[in-house]
Amino acid sequence: MFTGLVTDVGTVRKAEPRNGLIRFEVESGYLLEDIAMGASVMHSGVCLTVVDMGQAERGAWFAVEAVPETLSKTVLGEWKPGSRVNLEQSLKLGDELGGHFVFGHVDGVGEVVSIEPEGQSWRLTIRPPAEIARYFATKGSAAINGVSLTVAAALPNGDFQIAIIPHTWEVTTLSDLTPGAHVNLEIDMLARYVARMIGADAPEGPSTHV
Repeated sequence: MFTGLVTDVGTVRKAEPRNGLIRFEVESGYLLEDIAMGASVMHSGVCLTVVDMGQAERGAWFAVEAVPETLSKTVLGEWKPGSRVNLEQSLKLGDELGGHFVFGHVDGVGEVVSIEPEGQSWRLTIRPPAEIARYFATKGSAAINGVSLTVAAALPNGDFQIAIIPHTWEVTTLSDLTPGAHVNLEIDMLARYVARMIGADAPEGPSTHV
């Protein structure tokens, strides 16, 4: 489980196909002693398992593997060496809970429609897949590439907007986005439960934790 508060921006240094899956090596600023084999780390909204690790120039590198299901249902299939990745290590007992509960299970891939500056902040309009559009409500929470954000406006056509403060813009990969870019989307768990309670069909979402 995660909070959607990014703790580092890593860089993909290798993307190696292996028998149908892809093994990614990600360089991070995390200390090697703070990473464990089998640990869960969220990569731009996708929970992946550490399968190897070592010392790196900036801190530590670690390897994770993505199966075809994950590659087809997330933006990981677009990653290549040099791609920047939002990182967050899983919550530990006693950690402060900021953001909102994020599970690292992507519900769909959205498209950035526009990015507009608003003074010192930025407003992004995102088009989610039609089947999950109704779960993004004004003032509700959403995880965009693993970043916990508040929906500023849910638009009549199904698009939604988020407002990004300068700090978030600077310490995540959201500043790398351009119109037409794809983003991993995770629905707020509260929206799922409300949908269940009122009898609406809530998406199960692919399990992207591998």
